[in-house]
Amino acid sequence: MDTDAYAAAHRAEWKRLEELSRRRRLSGAEVDELTGLYRAGAAHLSRIRTQSPDPALISRLSTTLGEARARLAPARGIGPEHLARFLLVTLPAAFYRVRWWTVGVLVVFVVLGVASGWWFTQSPSFQAQVGTPSQLQQYANEAFEAYYSNYPAPDFAAQLWTNNAWIAFQAVGGGVTGVWPAYLLWQNAINVGVAGGIMAVHGDLGVFFGLILPHGLMELTAVFVALGAGFKMFWTVVVPGDRSWIRALREEGTRLIVVAVGLVMVMGVSAIVEAFVTPSGLPTWGKIAIGAAVLAGYWVYTLVLGRRAVRMGDLGDLAEEHGGYTVLEAA
Repeated sequence: MDTDAYAAAHRAEWKRLEELSRRRRLSGAEVDELTGLYRAGAAHLSRIRTQSPDPALISRLSTTLGEARARLAPARGIGPEHLARFLLVTLPAAFYRVRWWTVGVLVVFVVLGVASGWWFTQSPSFQAQVGTPSQLQQYANEAFEAYYSNYPAPDFAAQLWTNNAWIAFQAVGGGVTGVWPAYLLWQNAINVGVAGGIMAVHGDLGVFFGLILPHGLMELTAVFVALGAGFKMFWTVVVPGDRSWIRALREEGTRLIVVAVGLVMVMGVSAIVEAFVTPSGLPTWGKIAIGAAVLAGYWVYTLVLGRRAVRMGDLGDLAEEHGGYTVLEAA
């Protein structure tokens, strides 16, 4: 098909479609005309895409059709059906696609954390860099446990949620650099390892695990998911596959935005556990059991619903009207 000739033959219809789409008021006859032109334009776009894909022409006609569609059926926002699909299909698919990156970050985190904690217990010079003997003892005997009960639980939960959600967005958003998620991984692993080392040196390792596991199982997993998503973004930049670099970045970026938004909800759950369960009077085994149940719920949600969604062809993308339309690229 001669694209230039085809465009010339229908240019008047497309121009009229554009004019009607931008009018503030339409008569009944004009609404009927707009509807007819929209249907014809959609057929034109379909033919161009299948027979002679011209990216520039496709982009222009797609924009015109988008304006017409918005004029004929104004956006209604996100309804219950959109929310249900997001929670039951899109989000678990997005989590599922980064599952191995999550596990990889988990392994590195554990290695770094254990190594830094062990080195702290073996190195007096390292201990001296962290604090004086009296400061370390005060941290182990008082400050570590008091951290979870210094503030009213609702205020503490809100503070934790905000802080952790910010970390998640940093990890995903800064993933394109590759450096920022690596820095966050190193920083968090070392901090947790050193905290465990301080408690071990003062004979309070049981207290450490008793306080950190109830919320940490889910909270740290959420951090691993965020960091894994960030590294996946970086890998997309390095190895875009058969897509152009821009297209690969856009597609993966949209999917990983879904991960970041979902992690806000996950971080909210872990913040509630940390503020209300960790400092509670429940026996330690009961608190850890609650944390383990929350973590199990996340992985069941991800592996069961996520696997099913991916097998059905959903890759964690937002619907086009929410995430934007994709323009075909010439090979």
